[in-house]
Amino acid sequence: MSFSELPPLLSEALATRGYAAPTPVQAAVLEAQALGRDLIVSAQTGSGKTVAFGLAMAGELLTSEGRVEPSREPLALIIAPTRELALQVSRELMWLYGQAGARIATCVGGMDASKERRNLSYGAHIVVGTPGRLRDHLERGALDLSALRVAVLDEADEMLDMGFRDDLETILDASPGERRTLLFSATMPKPIVALAKRYQRDALRISTVGEDRGHGDIQYQAVTVSPSDIEHAVINLLRFHEAETAMLFCATRDNVRHLHATLQDRGFSVVALSGEHSQNERNHALQALRDRRARVCVATDVAARGIDLPSLSLVVHVELPRDAEALQHRSGRTGRAGKKGTAVLIVPYPRRRRVEQMLQGARIQCEWIQAPTAEMIRANDRERLLAALLAPVEVDDEDKLLAERLLAEKSAEEIAAALVHAHRAAMPQAEEMIEATPEARRAAQQEKHRPGFDDVVWFRMDIGRRQNADPRWVLPLICRRGHVTKNEVGAIRIAANETAFQIPRALAAKFTAAVARTATEEGGEDVRIEPSPGPVEGQRSGPAPRPTLHRTAPGDGGFRVDGPRPEAPPRPPRTGNARGNDGRPAPKHYAKPFGGKGPNKPHGGPKGPRPK
Repeated sequence: MSFSELPPLLSEALATRGYAAPTPVQAAVLEAQALGRDLIVSAQTGSGKTVAFGLAMAGELLTSEGRVEPSREPLALIIAPTRELALQVSRELMWLYGQAGARIATCVGGMDASKERRNLSYGAHIVVGTPGRLRDHLERGALDLSALRVAVLDEADEMLDMGFRDDLETILDASPGERRTLLFSATMPKPIVALAKRYQRDALRISTVGEDRGHGDIQYQAVTVSPSDIEHAVINLLRFHEAETAMLFCATRDNVRHLHATLQDRGFSVVALSGEHSQNERNHALQALRDRRARVCVATDVAARGIDLPSLSLVVHVELPRDAEALQHRSGRTGRAGKKGTAVLIVPYPRRRRVEQMLQGARIQCEWIQAPTAEMIRANDRERLLAALLAPVEVDDEDKLLAERLLAEKSAEEIAAALVHAHRAAMPQAEEMIEATPEARRAAQQEKHRPGFDDVVWFRMDIGRRQNADPRWVLPLICRRGHVTKNEVGAIRIAANETAFQIPRALAAKFTAAVARTATEEGGEDVRIEPSPGPVEGQRSGPAPRPTLHRTAPGDGGFRVDGPRPEAPPRPPRTGNARGNDGRPAPKHYAKPFGGKGPNKPHGGPKGPRPK
């Protein structure tokens, strides 16, 4: 079926919005075999699903004249997992069914519940909402589902993942059994299949998901960077692409807050979306993106569904998604409605193998590329700048007068140079990054040394990992014993049974004298500090070679060992009043930083209930 065969009012609404032909999922739900039946639809995000189920339920809503049947109780119910998706669905159905006279009510968390109840009491043909808020209105008697003809579960897999199964079952159990149930889900895990068997009858299965799990209009790219270069990679990617709208995904709201502040400081027009923002704040952020007042959005996965920005052409996974499904839904914010988009994964070196396995399992074709360098960004800037300055513009008389005055004051070359400088000054500066080669990474690590530590003396302490040595209390101990500040202590190397650290040679004599004095004044004999010829021997050197085993004759015990057997490592000292490996008492600083007894809570403290 084509759009021309739809009721005239729907065809006109689609033509007004620029819809010329149905997408595959829209065409599938309009086939003769799908009319009037329950449906299980698997389709990629951004494939026109909202319009698809809007058209699929037209037979239950419209009269022969093409208008919505009069009714005070809802005829159609659409359930979505997030507020953003519910609001987007509501907007889409408003223009699709607006000319047909449909009244649409939205019920989502974070909005005024009393206002929603008033809207329901006035009568609504279509209700769109999130599971929790819909169940609340249902239990309060504000939502009457007795006349319901069609129920739509949008992003059903996500609703089950978010723990809405009980809410969904309560809502569906309260609706008439003869209703149509349309289930839309990008994936079909077992819980979705079980839900379909319980609430659908003779459902028709429709799938428009191809073998290539990656969206056809999205180009996937991955860049490997040093973990310390992640923010630099974000800045360079934004500057390299200069996308009209870009979305950056982080794992936590704290990281969203941090990256949002960083990009603001660098001069980007950026907004943030996470669970800590109210619905009003989210609406303002999305409106800023639609109005082009902001070009970058930093978000958690809460924004991965339900956001439709036509100008969004770049998605950057600043922190890796938890699985392939999250990757798909994040990336699906771009490449929508036939437009092309780019999704870039920023992969720290140690995580590359995991990402390759995830992409292979999801059958996503991904190009591994080098992070944009400052020179690459400058080259792109030059091309964009020339295109912008050479583009034809309309000028008025005032502009011409000002141009004549400028030419009288300066030469054309000076004016052009000033114009170029003004354009470049408005752009955030690119970042220099470590090259994606092992040699460059090793060189960068060797160059990372603090000023004043070119000439140092090594000292050692007779405690290590087996005594729970930790820099958080080792550093204050060094400062207290040696009468130095933390800025006067260099690298700290913690091994199994000892710890080495650097002191500038100019302070070594003063440090040694202070250590000897505090050993008796402060009872510092618990930890011995003395000069060392260098870093801890064998630090990060890997396991010792294993002894050679030879199989013996039968009955002789099985194996014999050539050479002396390795000694068993010494057991760590007990906490509290226990003694160390050399018989001296273990210092109270050995309290573990995790597990309930931190450095500020020595062992042997008062017992009793924890303070509130």
